[in-house]
Amino acid sequence: MTKKKQIIAIGRAAIDLNANEINRPMEETSTFTKYVGGSPANIMIGTAKLGLDVGMIANVSDDQHGRFITNYFEKVGVDTSQIHVDENGHKIGLTFTEIKSPKESSILMYREEVADLYLAPEHVDESYIKNSEYLLISGTALAKSPSREAVLKALQLAKKHNVKVIFELDYRPYSWASEEETSIYSELVAKQADVVIGTRDEFDMVERYKPLTDKEISELLFEATPNLVVIKHGVQGSNAFDKDGNTYEGKAFKANVVKTFGAGDSYAAAFIYALVQGKSVEEALKYGAASAAIVVSSHSSSEAMPTVEKIENLIKEHS
Repeated sequence: MTKKKQIIAIGRAAIDLNANEINRPMEETSTFTKYVGGSPANIMIGTAKLGLDVGMIANVSDDQHGRFITNYFEKVGVDTSQIHVDENGHKIGLTFTEIKSPKESSILMYREEVADLYLAPEHVDESYIKNSEYLLISGTALAKSPSREAVLKALQLAKKHNVKVIFELDYRPYSWASEEETSIYSELVAKQADVVIGTRDEFDMVERYKPLTDKEISELLFEATPNLVVIKHGVQGSNAFDKDGNTYEGKAFKANVVKTFGAGDSYAAAFIYALVQGKSVEEALKYGAASAAIVVSSHSSSEAMPTVEKIENLIKEHS
């Protein structure tokens, strides 16, 4: 029998172009360094570097950029057997980053007709889902059809085969038609996931969650499928809640911040790694916080995803 993948992800694989000239606006930036980007792609790269057996379901462009992504996945150990190469000329999404200061970073996304949103239901293989322990769904993949239907198919197959579902809200406003649409599909998937992870701002995109406290949001979700909810508050740390009524507080680690983006993906990668390895929620929160601190201290996101040793050394320093 084929060994099960520990986790697979479905959604966005893109390219980040990070400013080399930092502490200045993009208008004054001349050169950029190219990295693989996109939240689920970054998370799978992070979990692969931590030693998990992982794979990615995505649609990439039939050009140099698409090959750059698949080549990098293969280099770090992300299975590419379910990467579909676009047949209709759609291009990879590009994200230009601006690093004005350690506290002021921004991103400029090119998301028109991008390849990742043309992942189709027929590109989702049932046996691949069935032979996985976890499926990670990224919220941006729900923004448009046919990617939306591909994700919903993957979700249905995961439920059919008792594959645990992790939903990373990953809200990118430029991909969506409206906040109402975001709210509908985010809540639809959140209710069917086992684990839901996002920033407080991302949870607030679900209309019903806006006036609620973190605990009230978790209690609302626990009426459905989820058994673990993680709500991140940036430098203020994070709150996690489980269905048994336990509350966990995760503290952020001090970092020599270069830029603010990349923290969420690195946090999710290490948090998920700890969960998959059977560690406690308290430990998983520490792994996530340590990984985020390491990545925000670096120029890249995907390239900077740390090893287990780096994460555990940072945790020891802070304890």
